[in-house]
Amino acid sequence: MIDTTTFSGTKALFHTFGCKLNFAETSTVARLLGEEGVRRVQRGETPDIIVVNTCSVTELADKKCRQAIRGFARRYPDAAIVVTGCYAQLKSAEVAALPGVKIVAGTNQKLMLVDYIRSWMADRTARLDVTPSAELREFVPSCSRGDRTRYFLKVQDGCDYWCSYCTIPRARGRSRSGSISSLVEQAREVAREGGKEIVITGVNIGDFGKGTSETFLDLIRALDDVEGIERYRISSIEPNLLTEEIIRFVATSKRFMPHFHVPLQSGSDKVLALMRRHYDTSHFREKMEMIRRYIPDAFIGVDLIVGARGETPEEFETSRSFVESLPISRLHVFTYSERPGTRALDIDYIVDPAEKHRRTRIMLAISEQKLADFTRRFLGTVRPVLLEHPNKGKTMSGFTDNYLRVNLSAPAELDNHIVPVALDIMIDDSEEITGTLQTDTK
Repeated sequence: MIDTTTFSGTKALFHTFGCKLNFAETSTVARLLGEEGVRRVQRGETPDIIVVNTCSVTELADKKCRQAIRGFARRYPDAAIVVTGCYAQLKSAEVAALPGVKIVAGTNQKLMLVDYIRSWMADRTARLDVTPSAELREFVPSCSRGDRTRYFLKVQDGCDYWCSYCTIPRARGRSRSGSISSLVEQAREVAREGGKEIVITGVNIGDFGKGTSETFLDLIRALDDVEGIERYRISSIEPNLLTEEIIRFVATSKRFMPHFHVPLQSGSDKVLALMRRHYDTSHFREKMEMIRRYIPDAFIGVDLIVGARGETPEEFETSRSFVESLPISRLHVFTYSERPGTRALDIDYIVDPAEKHRRTRIMLAISEQKLADFTRRFLGTVRPVLLEHPNKGKTMSGFTDNYLRVNLSAPAELDNHIVPVALDIMIDDSEEITGTLQTDTK
């Protein structure tokens, strides 16, 4: 019999869609429930609660969320399904009607799930609680460990940009941030827990401090002084907000890794204008070349949308040519998906689905080649790797400072340790690298 006061004996399954920010928030929810006695379901067990943190960045994302929820309801008909995240925020009634769903919580209600679940277990009353997007002004903090060695520190939420293809401002609300003092204290707590690496997350992190006297540059300078943290990574930052001062700081930083993730979305100025982006290709190229000038070994990941409305064959070729010319390490390619209520629906030119997929394959091939070329530069060199405990049946692995994943043989006690590793072989031009542990470990 489950104790509805302490959650004793309650088992939970957590499933996350979407961005690093979602994973950070799911981890925080899991920690809060764990503090109340809820434990993660183990293989072969049946969950009492299923928490699904959803994404709604594309129509396909919505579809995957629905499919997962229906699948959980079929497999675990007695479990209470709790749905939160962007899909729940934007289409709460649709989510509430799905089988098995007992609780629907919007973007700002994620950290209230403990109370909602307690109420459900006490009286079995379904609940839907979603704050209207226009009223999402409160910053809800989150700093939690993922399933591996990294911690995710949420520094900012929401977005004021209203790009024509995007629903995120409606799902996440206005741009808002934590204070530097509170975020530094969270980083110190990570250090006290033995954490070595923190990924700085948010919806538009370069917008940190908007409406205050604090800036993103101020934040990363303060975090760099936190003793015990050996690595920070900056998640996606808009090119118009990635200043030369930020790049120069990372180049000389004690703890910020040579790793950037910058959304491009299109290599065509005409399409960028239709998307209502805040830069052009000349500005983007300038930032990529600036990173390479200050930090030659930096890993640069770039987001790209393919097949957007207005991307004629000529504009796609312009985009392809531009992307091929950039000094980047990898593309994250997204096939454009129609989103109800977005301004993009007013653009006349529509790309056929088959053509979208053809263009996606072309861009993915460019990405694979760029990653292979970038990786080959470092074969035969020794770089620091933060080792991660292996999955069952797998070898130890980890990421170099410049974000190359390396597989190697190493003793289990080196989990969560940074060690020097010789990068030996790249397997079949893939992103898989094998390495050899060097004797000088720390």
